[in-house]
Formats: sequence, C-alpha cells, structure tokens
Amino acid sequence: MNIAALVSGGVDSSVMLHLLKEQGYEPVIFYILIGMKDKEGFLDCPSEEDIEITTWLAKKYGLKMEVVTLQEEYWDSVVAYTLDAVKKGLTPNPDVMCNRLIKFGSFNDKYGKDFDFLATGHYASTAEINGIKYLTTAKDKFKDQTDFLAQITYAQLQKLMFPIGGLHKAEVRKIANEVHLPSAGRKDSQGICFLGKVNYNDFLRRYVGEKEGNIVELETGKILGRHNGFWFHTIGQRKGLGLSQGPWFVVKKDTDENVVYVSNGYDPLTQYSTSIQLKGFHFISGNPWNDLSRPADITFKIRHTPDFTKGTLQMINGQVVIESELPVSGIAAGQFGVVYDEQSEICYGSGEIDWQ
Repeated sequence: MNIAALVSGGVDSSVMLHLLKEQGYEPVIFYILIGMKDKEGFLDCPSEEDIEITTWLAKKYGLKMEVVTLQEEYWDSVVAYTLDAVKKGLTPNPDVMCNRLIKFGSFNDKYGKDFDFLATGHYASTAEINGIKYLTTAKDKFKDQTDFLAQITYAQLQKLMFPIGGLHKAEVRKIANEVHLPSAGRKDSQGICFLGKVNYNDFLRRYVGEKEGNIVELETGKILGRHNGFWFHTIGQRKGLGLSQGPWFVVKKDTDENVVYVSNGYDPLTQYSTSIQLKGFHFISGNPWNDLSRPADITFKIRHTPDFTKGTLQMINGQVVIESELPVSGIAAGQFGVVYDEQSEICYGSGEIDWQ
C-alpha cells in the first residue's frame, strides 16, 4: 500500500511510524506546517524541534520525508472559523475543524490524493460492518480522540489508518522507550498548534479587540465587576473573572449588550439540562437509523473526556436533539455534541450545540 504518514514529532505519531515499518510498509513522512506569522510576525508556531525529531525518524527508518506548508489554508479556514465563532459568543473547537479542513482536507487535496491511505497518530480505530466503514473508538478510552474526528467525511474516512488505536497510552510510551525514540519522554501536546507561543487572550485582543462590559450576577442582576469583552469568557469558566467570595461561574452571555452573567455555583435552570439541540448534524457513514422520528438509543459526549453519557437521539421539529439520561452541565454553544452507539464503540457523527 502507498501510505502517507502524518508525523508531528510527538510520541504518538512517532510510534505510529514505527508500527507501520514493523508491519512492512514504507510510508512517506509528511510534516505539516500550519502555524503562521501575520504581517507583524505576531503568530508563530514553533516547529524546529518537531521537524528535527521527524527528520531523525526519517533517517532512522530510511523513509522519504516532506515538510509541506498549509499556513494560508489554515488561516483562511480554521483561524477564520475560530474568530467568527468567538465574535458570535460561541465556544469554537479548532481541533475538530483542523482535522476535517486541513489534515484530511487541504492536505489530501494537495499532497495526499496520490496515496492509498493517510496514517496518523490519533487514538481512534475503524471497522467495516456490512460493507460500510465506520469510525470507532480506541482501545484506550481515556485517550480516545474520535470526538475530534467526528466531523470528517466518509470519503476522508475511507483513506484513514490509525495504527495506535489498539494500544493504551502506556503501551505507546513503552514502545517508544524500547526503540529509543527521541519523543519517548515528551509531554503530550495540548491539541493542535493553534497559536504557538501566543496567549489565547492576546490573540483575541489583537484580532477581535476589547470592549468593556458588565459582569452581572444572574440571580440578582447585581453588577459585580467589569470585563473587557464577552469573547474572552466561556460558559462554565471559573477562573480569570477577578471576583471575590467565589467560586463564580460564567453561566450566560448577552452578545448584543456585551454582558457576562455569573452565578455563585451553577444555576440549574441555565447550566443543567437533559435536552441538547444540535444544528448541522453530520453523519460520517450515513444515518444508521434512517428515520429519527422515534428516539434512538445512543451514548454521547459534549466535551473531550473519557466519559460517555447514555441518552437518545431524535429529530424534533426539524432539529436533531439529544435527550440525556442524566442532567448535563457546562453545555456551550459552538462546541460539538458527538454521538456514539450504545456500546460507545462506533462514532456516528456530530452536530454543533445550539444552546441559548
């Protein structure tokens, strides 16, 4: 098979490459540059160490390596999506969009189209059931990353390989140590290289700006303090508010009036719900139920955790709705609700949380 291996220099993609070689494959290594500088050099994704490690791997395994640039595409899609979301008061997920639009989108269009498969170091798996390929969860449920892959298309899934999906993280570390990979002791990266060394709030300050507004207690309407723009705050946030006698949690944002509402502990009316509305729901491998006029039993996630929650999925008044078995807290508009089968093995797809 003709395989393109996307390697970042981290331990997961390094071991992924080792496993491919062990299985007799001769993949071509690709390192993708996505971080970029703007005209003033503000954004810069440090990549020297990553490229150095990836180059070392290429030499160790005798493989061809290419460093490719998708910086403009990344800015025009993922960064633009993130800025648009925060301006609307939403909580974006750049990781999800990077996988669909960049790693398996622009990269495949430019460089991966001539390969049979794209291999990555994601903790995920695939399975073929009745002739249909599905995205499935990793053996290590704590590290499972299918929620970050839940917006990929079926065509993209057809080409994907996840060689470490059948391993626990501890096993990956063990292999890396046994074969003396330079990334064996590296800390896990925190998502994609979105901003490099730039602080997220500094990024928002530069590209969205600042605008003072009130921090208001939801229950009483009392003004407790001031903020520099609702876009600096997310639902469920409890740090960085500058309020005493806490803990205070952000529970609501008025984007028109630039007001951030807080509560001294989660308010059950605004923060806990058993009903989660999703817009633009995307089934990766097709709708397994065909008709959602009746509730279908599922499990789901609304954030990156090892925990799956039981519930049902149903189309109500033209909108896909998750009904959770247990009340769910911290529901943030703009994040994705990711849907799985009852056994939390098959990832069916996801939709953007539509929560006011």
